[in-house]
Amino acid sequence: MDPQLLSINYSDPLWIAIAFLCGLAMRVVGLPPMVGFLIAGFMLNVLGAEGGEFLNAMADLGITLLLFSIGLKLKLKSLARPEVWGVATLHMAVVTLLIAAMVMLLSYTSLPLLSGLDLETAFLIGFAMSFSSTVFAVKIIDELGATNAMHGKTAIGVLVVQDIAAVVFIAVSIGKLPSLWALALIALIPLRFLLYWMLDKVGHGELLILFGITLALVGADVFELVEIKEDVGALVFGMLLANHPKAKEMAKALFGFKELFLVGFFLTVGMTAVPGWIEVLVALLFILLLPIKVAMYFGLFNLFCLRASTSWRTSLNLANYSEFGLIVGALAASVGWLPKEWLAVFAVVISVSFILSASLVNIRDSLYQTWRPRLKRFERPERLSGEEDLDLAHIKVVVFGMGRMGTAAYSAMEKDYPGHLVGVEIEQEKAEQHSAAGRNVVSGDATNPDFWDRAPELIGGLEWVLLTLPMHKANMNAALRLKERGYRGRIAATTKYRDEEDALKAIGVEHTFNIYTEAGLGFANELQNFVGQ
Repeated sequence: MDPQLLSINYSDPLWIAIAFLCGLAMRVVGLPPMVGFLIAGFMLNVLGAEGGEFLNAMADLGITLLLFSIGLKLKLKSLARPEVWGVATLHMAVVTLLIAAMVMLLSYTSLPLLSGLDLETAFLIGFAMSFSSTVFAVKIIDELGATNAMHGKTAIGVLVVQDIAAVVFIAVSIGKLPSLWALALIALIPLRFLLYWMLDKVGHGELLILFGITLALVGADVFELVEIKEDVGALVFGMLLANHPKAKEMAKALFGFKELFLVGFFLTVGMTAVPGWIEVLVALLFILLLPIKVAMYFGLFNLFCLRASTSWRTSLNLANYSEFGLIVGALAASVGWLPKEWLAVFAVVISVSFILSASLVNIRDSLYQTWRPRLKRFERPERLSGEEDLDLAHIKVVVFGMGRMGTAAYSAMEKDYPGHLVGVEIEQEKAEQHSAAGRNVVSGDATNPDFWDRAPELIGGLEWVLLTLPMHKANMNAALRLKERGYRGRIAATTKYRDEEDALKAIGVEHTFNIYTEAGLGFANELQNFVGQ
């Protein structure tokens, strides 16, 4: 990270205000605000605005906090799964070859920027375009509350493997290996126990947030000092704390800061370079290849035995090009491998792919329902752990989301429905912990259209569905999946805000429980019982 003090230019607040208005406009029409931030960047670009140090620093900090937050939720063993490293490596290889072949064919034409390119340059472009955006995809997954879902974990794992490949490429391309001091990073393994102790002592307030930001920045700087990509440092320092009980609390505490600073990233992407008509046309050629890129992801995930719906969701999470293309473009331009105009091409490709990807994710489940019979044909009969079929024919009550609220609801309902109750937890490890504690809990994703295929007899005997998922959007999606399946029983859901209650009731949820309001009432009831003793 750049250690110099930065001053805010008079124009920076204006850029932020424009980003806000564009983000608000996208929210109103049902698209993620980040699409508005990208559009704001393009608008400012056309008007001749330049980001400056403040926005760049904002973007850097946002990316650093994002990757640190990923690390807090990432277990090393998740990268060792064949459907992660296998798909990541095969996909990068095939897409690189495909795009390189296309570029070579076009090099024999008279098209500007493409004419006369050699094979090495074609492979360079293909490699840059083979990546998916870690920043964008993880933000989408975070917003959907799907970090621990099968499709979320798989997508993040693929992105991490791609980031490792990016680090290796940068080291090789500039002919500069990491410093010998990089070996000293092994000391981070025993150091984590000191970090654990500090995390135990910081409490739950501002020190927790400050400790997280400090670790993210220190991790980035330490890795940069030993000549390894700083983003990897933030990710690794997050992973050092991933097994600590307070890791999730820290990630939640950093969420607002991460979201705020990432606005700078999306603005700077749109403001990277001023494209001309030629650059836009060349960029559109790569955009036309995006469906092929997504189709290859889908095919490979099915090959590695993911269910069709999981493959579909994971593929759409990765349906974009990466900001790594800009890094490669800048590197290649600096040594004369590519004309500088290619920076504008990469900027357009990345920005348009972000907009398309955000729009597709928004309608992914409706698209899946439409194309479901065709997509199911590619599904293999073998099942991975966490996606196997479930025998839940005798169940009358299901609790989706076995956090603190879900566990309390499970305990309350168990008195009236002994032996006819099941909890569904998106995180497999947590589901196993509940099972070990004697609760009937299975691993599953309530928002996944194919969850009900895993338990086809469940819907018929259900009387109650309790939605206690941590994200409002996840509760909404789960309720919609129930209605699509023809469920006629009763639904209750937890909320945090009044508008969330209204939205859930509008789609047929009978009862909502505001965790803030009802917690106060519960406390009052407890006091009354205590006083009456």
